[in-house]
Amino acid sequence: MEDRELLRLAIEARKNAYCPYSNFPVGAALLCADGTVYTGVNVENASYGLTMCAERVAIFKAVSEGKRDFVKLAVVCNAKRCSPCGACRQVIHEHAPDIEILMGNPNGEFTRTTIQALLPQAFESGDLMPE
Repeated sequence: MEDRELLRLAIEARKNAYCPYSNFPVGAALLCADGTVYTGVNVENASYGLTMCAERVAIFKAVSEGKRDFVKLAVVCNAKRCSPCGACRQVIHEHAPDIEILMGNPNGEFTRTTIQALLPQAFESGDLMPE
C-alpha cells in the first residue's frame, strides 16, 4: 500500500475520534503484512488516565483479530507531525519492533521514521533478570 493511501485512511478515521476534553482528534492506520488495515482513533475519558490513543486502539484491534505481523503505521493529527506518545511507542515496539511510522497531518504532509529511532532503548521482556 502506498504511503499516501495509508495516511488517507488515518485522516478519514480521525473523524471518529472521541475527544471532548482536548478537542485534539488523532487518527491512525496500521498496515499488516497481509495487506489488512486496522484504524484507530483517540478515545478520551473524563478520568484522563483512562484515555486511549489512536495508535494503541489500532494495534489492539489488530491483535484482537489475530494479526501479529505489522509493516507500517500512519498517525495523523492537527500538528506539523503527529508523534506517538511514550506509552504508544512502547506498545508499538512490543508488537512491531521493526515497523515504519508515518507521522502526518490532515494536509497530507508527513515525515517517515521507525520505532527504533523513536524508542532506541525500549523495555523488552528479555531485559528482566531471573530471581
